[in-house]
Amino acid sequence: MMIIKIGGGASINLESIIKDLANQEDQFVIVHGANALRDELAEKLKKPMQAITSASGYSSVFSDTDAIDVMMMAYSGLRNKRLVELCQQNGINAVGLTGLDGRMVQGRRNRGIKIKENSKFKMVRDFSGKPQTVNGSLLRLLLDNGYTPALTVPIIDENGFAINSENDEIVNALQAKLKADVIIQLIEAPGFLDNPDDPDSVITELSQAELARREEQLSGRIKRKLLALRKLFESAARKVIISDGRTKQPITDALNGKGTVIQ
Repeated sequence: MMIIKIGGGASINLESIIKDLANQEDQFVIVHGANALRDELAEKLKKPMQAITSASGYSSVFSDTDAIDVMMMAYSGLRNKRLVELCQQNGINAVGLTGLDGRMVQGRRNRGIKIKENSKFKMVRDFSGKPQTVNGSLLRLLLDNGYTPALTVPIIDENGFAINSENDEIVNALQAKLKADVIIQLIEAPGFLDNPDDPDSVITELSQAELARREEQLSGRIKRKLLALRKLFESAARKVIISDGRTKQPITDALNGKGTVIQ
């Protein structure tokens, strides 16, 4: 069993990823993003995304009702259905889902995010939260009958509302249920870079201790991603590969050792 997390960057090669997946023998679940498409739609609709950074240094998108609407258009609408279309064209019988559908991913809405603004701290609340559980019976129903789930945000909160969540954290929740042998994360880089400005600075192997050390040193989006990676191993992850989602054979490359391996 594999969990395939496909990043939402503009240069991610979706066609090659799906073609490569069609040649894999192992069963898999797809989790995908759409951040570049979301930002493009938001600009066209004159509802640009707003980033907020918590007092502890973790960055996220401020998810008001407008942001949730745009996210649904981009993630669960256009990107999800085009990805399912690609799967069907390549013999993968995919079913596109959000965490809302069948309560596939049940979460809890954040009670508030402490941010610093103009040298003062304040609490803000939006429609965002963290996954708590995965609907294992629905997931197994699909997998056991030959369907491939293609999952994305939003997820559902305790009161039935759509909330935004990090796909990294959704992968964590899935891993706790599926106990996948390998998790492949496809990004717009050759792997985890020691220097973000140098594509040749790929770190081929990372330990859990090194993840924690780097998380303490950094801030913003990368800090949140490192936290999610570290938590994956608390969810019984055995092997995580961060690899390039722009190549002609992204899955094969990852499984052949290209990118960054954490185990």
